[in-house]
Amino acid sequence: MSGRQVDRGRLADVVLAAVVGALGTAVAAFDDDTTALDLVLVVLASAALAFHRAAPRAVLAAATVLGTAYVVHAHPGPLSALPVLGAVHTAARVGHRGVAAAGGAVFLAGYVATGPGTQHAAERAGLLAGWFLCAVVTGLADRNWQAYLRQTEQRALEAERTREEAALRRAGEERLRIARELHDSLTHSISIVKLQAGVAVHLARKRGNEVPPALLAIQEASGEAMRELRSALQVLRADEPAGTPALLVERARAAGLAVELTVTGDERPLPRAVDRAAYRIVQEALTNAARHAGPAKVRVRIDYGTRNTTDHTTDHTGDRMGELTIGVDDDGAADPDRPPVPGTGLTGMHERVSALGGTLRAAPRAEGGFSVRARLPLGDTV
Repeated sequence: MSGRQVDRGRLADVVLAAVVGALGTAVAAFDDDTTALDLVLVVLASAALAFHRAAPRAVLAAATVLGTAYVVHAHPGPLSALPVLGAVHTAARVGHRGVAAAGGAVFLAGYVATGPGTQHAAERAGLLAGWFLCAVVTGLADRNWQAYLRQTEQRALEAERTREEAALRRAGEERLRIARELHDSLTHSISIVKLQAGVAVHLARKRGNEVPPALLAIQEASGEAMRELRSALQVLRADEPAGTPALLVERARAAGLAVELTVTGDERPLPRAVDRAAYRIVQEALTNAARHAGPAKVRVRIDYGTRNTTDHTTDHTGDRMGELTIGVDDDGAADPDRPPVPGTGLTGMHERVSALGGTLRAAPRAEGGFSVRARLPLGDTV
């Protein structure tokens, strides 16, 4: 989806440059004093608009220099300002207000300085000044509107995420309530039945009487019921993640995020606490990338280290006392000079990793984008 949007945006930029160039050359062609140099200047100034999204300041500088050179050489009408107007609007739209105003001022100065000193020329200069002012104002208005749309979308995503977290929290609370009810009612009753059946069997054998088969069946069934009930209570009270990092990556891909997963080392079962922490770290990192990185590529790397069954530092499972390394990098728009303020997600990741005695680094990368690095010790048993 993001690739198609980029292609449509590039096509729109090319069409804009072509339309402005066609208007400029058509107007210049009707002027008998137009030379080949004038046409080249018009075409180059218009063609620069095709790159206004990628380099707005460079496009403004090129359009201003070429447009000013054109008006100084040919003394054309107000329509000669179209390439510079487009560049001024784009620069103001991305936040370069001062540069946009300076570019418009340079072009106006060149236009006024080389034009004939008549009332008609002054009126044209005033008209162009109004156009440039409108270009700056509309650029700022468009910037504010886009910021408002992004903020609205972010709030909607945050609200959806909050609803999901609230639903999961309510479900967890309900599981705990059911577990308490089962423990307080069924566990007590079944324990009494098992105890009484055991006492009856013991007394019958002590007196030398034959133990009734029904009594043995009750004793066996009550013991089995106790074991099944304990298993059910453990499931209800468990806080296990519903999936694996690989499943999180597949879900992110299905949602339109370009994610690459790399797993290295000797993959093996992890301690439950480490497994939960790894899942939550990858989940939070992918969520943040989807929300803040834009149409970026994300790389998820999980390194299990190596398994060494002959090392004297191995535990009883045969796994070396090493560490699990998790890395999630994106090439989004994060700026190292403006680190993000840690929110609930980053704070939660730090708390999980610190509780396990590991280390976590979550910050913008020097080459652009955001990076999450976590190291979790594997000293616990599975």
